[in-house]
Amino acid sequence: MARRTKEEALETREQLLDAAERVFRERGVGHASLAEVADAAGVTRGAVYHHFESKAELFQALMARAEMPIDTAFEDFQNQDIADPLALFRQQGLQALLHLTSSTQIQNIFEVIYLRCEYTDELAAVGAQHVQDRLQCLGKCMAVLDQAVAKGQLPADTDTRLAAHGAFAFVGGLMRDWVEAPDTFDLKAAAPQLIDTYIAGLRANPPRRIAANEHLR
Repeated sequence: MARRTKEEALETREQLLDAAERVFRERGVGHASLAEVADAAGVTRGAVYHHFESKAELFQALMARAEMPIDTAFEDFQNQDIADPLALFRQQGLQALLHLTSSTQIQNIFEVIYLRCEYTDELAAVGAQHVQDRLQCLGKCMAVLDQAVAKGQLPADTDTRLAAHGAFAFVGGLMRDWVEAPDTFDLKAAAPQLIDTYIAGLRANPPRRIAANEHLR
């Protein structure tokens, strides 16, 4: 009986996340209420609060469902010596783009994140955590590029901090553009060429360190 109760609780949680995905897409995160999510899931508000203390917690759980590849890239390679850093850099950028195209559910969640979310006071903590996660990933991306410099794949004066920011802007921009208008280009087919174009530009003419930027490293 206890096992069945646990299974039912997990099923209810998944139903709530499915409902939140629909309601947030339709209404926007800021305008949606937990009561609307409960109605869409066919449960009581009490059932919602049993699993999620607030709309912010529900939204965080929904984001976690998509695994946020652009925020988790390079996690498995921290503090490792990488034989081919730029190959890893390419692999992780490509993985982020292909992950977005892998399921309708992931695309729907990113639509909510990119287009249907306003970080109001109610969601301020979620926005702050997202920024913190992104900064941590930027640091890991920068560390991979530092290894690319050390191994002679990039010039010695490459500003790896700016290069990492550029990579995130490039990949994140492609993701947002495709989510906003998926019929305008085939992201899955174009992803390898797009990533290779960025890396070719990075090899040929990377951002260079200047004295004014050194304090930001």
